[in-house]
Amino acid sequence: MLLERLGATPQLRALTAPELTLARITVSHRDLYRLVTDGPHELNGEPSGSLWYNAASRAAMPVVGDWVAARVINGEQAIVEAVLPRRTLFARRAAGRREDQQAIAANVDNVLLVCGLDGNFNLRRLERYLTLAAESGAEPVVVLNKSDLCDPGTLDARLGAARAIAGSASVIVVHTRAPEGIDPLQPWLGGFRTLALLGSSGVGKSTLINLILGEERLRTAGVRECDSHGRHTTTHRELIPLPGGGALIDTPGMRELQLWATEDSVDRAFDEIAALAAGCRFRDCTHLAEQGCAVQAALADGTLAPDRFASYTKLRREAQHHEALSDPLASLERKRKWKNIHKAVREIYKSPKYR
Repeated sequence: MLLERLGATPQLRALTAPELTLARITVSHRDLYRLVTDGPHELNGEPSGSLWYNAASRAAMPVVGDWVAARVINGEQAIVEAVLPRRTLFARRAAGRREDQQAIAANVDNVLLVCGLDGNFNLRRLERYLTLAAESGAEPVVVLNKSDLCDPGTLDARLGAARAIAGSASVIVVHTRAPEGIDPLQPWLGGFRTLALLGSSGVGKSTLINLILGEERLRTAGVRECDSHGRHTTTHRELIPLPGGGALIDTPGMRELQLWATEDSVDRAFDEIAALAAGCRFRDCTHLAEQGCAVQAALADGTLAPDRFASYTKLRREAQHHEALSDPLASLERKRKWKNIHKAVREIYKSPKYR
């Protein structure tokens, strides 16, 4: 019954053909995997030829957290025949010029967005993580780590700033100096949930996992004193079963976090700006210079912070660029819209009022 402790359901078992075995990916190294099944040992796995041939993209291939149907060859080897439907998928845009999706972790219930309360604290980076979490379908939890390194005034200020941008996501404060320092995490450590820890290098993800497990399972290292940036101690993604059921997914620190998200996901991450936009005079308001813009009014009276709005517009542009490359028809429609807007502006400036 090991797989039930990792979140397996009768529906997943029903999707697995009788001649195949339900398994979950615990480690992924390019096209080589480690799989956990109902058996006593993990298996080495690789994709079948048909899986490669039928995959719609690289991101459709197995990643850590995926439930798969596997053909067990012997007590050590298996062939992955199919990836079962994913409930959630945390992904980013792959590095490079091509518009490719890079899957990070699948079937995650809660994404723990770990931020250091030292010099690594960065609200703009947190906004980017929250946007990707909204796109993934998993519920985000903002974990502010290293509270022991903060004086009370700085801690209160950074906690307030994080809560101001977190929307409906929970924000908790922890430290790893003693076991009781992670007590605020306990509500998410039961119920056979799968948790993924995400954050930049040096925020303390591996140390948090070691404390949760009660053993030195993962290697850790210090951070640079000058800027609190960390060293890459985690080199691959790994799903780690929890003693009481459920699992943690450890991930390497991500220094480059390009968006793979829609404008709707940006709006969900910036829900207070989306709520303001609903009160704009024009339905297709760009929030730049239109009359009756509720967003510009909020900027003018100080209700909306300028840096928050600047981050919103930046991420919206990235999302629009992503949608344009992935959906040519949407790109043409957007070009047509802006052509009409520019034409209307030129007509306005031709009027006698501006001569």
